[in-house]
Amino acid sequence: MYFKNDTIIIREFTSQDLNLFLDLFKNENVTRHLPYKSPEEFKAMFEKALSDYKEGPFSRWGIFDAQNDNFVGICLARVFHHNPNQTEIGYILGENYWGKGIGTQICKAVVDYCLSIDEKKEIVAITDLDNIGSQKVLLKCGFNRNENLIEEGRELAYFVL
Repeated sequence: MYFKNDTIIIREFTSQDLNLFLDLFKNENVTRHLPYKSPEEFKAMFEKALSDYKEGPFSRWGIFDAQNDNFVGICLARVFHHNPNQTEIGYILGENYWGKGIGTQICKAVVDYCLSIDEKKEIVAITDLDNIGSQKVLLKCGFNRNENLIEEGRELAYFVL
């Protein structure tokens, strides 16, 4: 996965990006819509992303500002654990990048990437019920809202493209 436009660059993480990755999850506003994970779990998530690059098409990638190379956030594509015939996408942005249209650019880029791998596979996304901003992005990108899912005791909004 590699994407670049005038605003963002999406690329594989390098081992030097670990602190950027971990620092993203220190902001309570960023993590309020996510299930709790310990710093060790986030570190394991980062290490899995690095190993996934060797395994196949899906992983987590870093998003960087195309103008100054500042870290913007992460995005992912993976086999959806509720249905292996679907591909799940997601993204998490640093708070200072919210409300600037970047989520929409990321969503479209990741969708295009997934379709380039398998254009027949449905693409899905889930969000916290209160994460209205991400839900608006998904709707803007052509996703349809389906019935909510229950995951780890949480009710989540479920979107299908």
